[in-house]
Amino acid sequence: MHSVLVTGGAGFIGSHLVDRLIQTDEIDRVTVLDSLTYAGDRRNLSAALDSPKLRFVEGDVCDAALVGDVLPGHSAVVHLAAESHVDRSLRDVGNSVSTNVMGTQTLLDAAMRCGVQKFVHVSTDEVYGPMPTGSAREDAPLRPTVPYAASKAASDLMASSYFVSFGVPVCITRSSNNYGPRQHPEKLIPLFLRKLLTNEPVTVHGHGQHLRNWLHVEDNCRAIELVLRHGVPGEIYNIGGGTDLTTLELTGRLLRIVGMSWDSVATVADRTANDIRYAMDWSKIAELGFRPQRDLASGLAETVHWYRGNIDRWPTPDTTPTRADGAELTAVSG
Repeated sequence: MHSVLVTGGAGFIGSHLVDRLIQTDEIDRVTVLDSLTYAGDRRNLSAALDSPKLRFVEGDVCDAALVGDVLPGHSAVVHLAAESHVDRSLRDVGNSVSTNVMGTQTLLDAAMRCGVQKFVHVSTDEVYGPMPTGSAREDAPLRPTVPYAASKAASDLMASSYFVSFGVPVCITRSSNNYGPRQHPEKLIPLFLRKLLTNEPVTVHGHGQHLRNWLHVEDNCRAIELVLRHGVPGEIYNIGGGTDLTTLELTGRLLRIVGMSWDSVATVADRTANDIRYAMDWSKIAELGFRPQRDLASGLAETVHWYRGNIDRWPTPDTTPTRADGAELTAVSG
């Protein structure tokens, strides 16, 4: 594993993974392919851009000619580029399908032609759909309920089919909700922090009992690197082990950290198809040696500190999509 192409490497998870990979002795080149949409930002790569190992290419994973030019010479691909916001997918289904499904297929075609040694496709626990009880293993049925999750499930199936049909050495990871510095404030934690730190009220969907597992982004990136190195082609690896919290429990923790009261919180009508609970069994990746290392208390404190220092990173108006009635949409699924 000497050279790795990371798609979506200027995004939240991607940039943390790039930081990790360029510090790895046996990797001598990391190429980032990112179209720099609203969720991608060169500033996320500020430290990595100083490394002679890093090459940055601005472009779309759906651009077959560009992908065909960039990929040759790389021994591995980590595919993170995606439209990842549930509420945006409800407003523009086609964009999610185009990027998440067709973009994945474009990369797989190029990987097949180039004979890469490993293709890690990064996905989400949302493909399993709601889990009122129990935990989804990797062979559980895919039952997505929203367009974003459906597009990711479709891309997972596409990736698996390229392993079976063409022998592309694909591994798939499905992680629970990530949090940490650099996340765009369309997602719950940075959205709440951006508002609370500027003395704006925050809104919680419905009863606030939607349960999610919160995993620090650095733990997810450690797991992705582990799969890149030791994952078995054709296998799927759930990445979990964070802390389960309802939306109200998470909101309470954020309020305590920033020193604000519940007077800053309002409720809005629940979102369509807002899955009540996600849960995964992550014993398979534990067998590869993965254990989460970041605890939620220190992870949230670090995240709050970062947003305090970067409160002007995103403009306040219009960073979050709205419903048809004009109410702000607040993702509970991270």
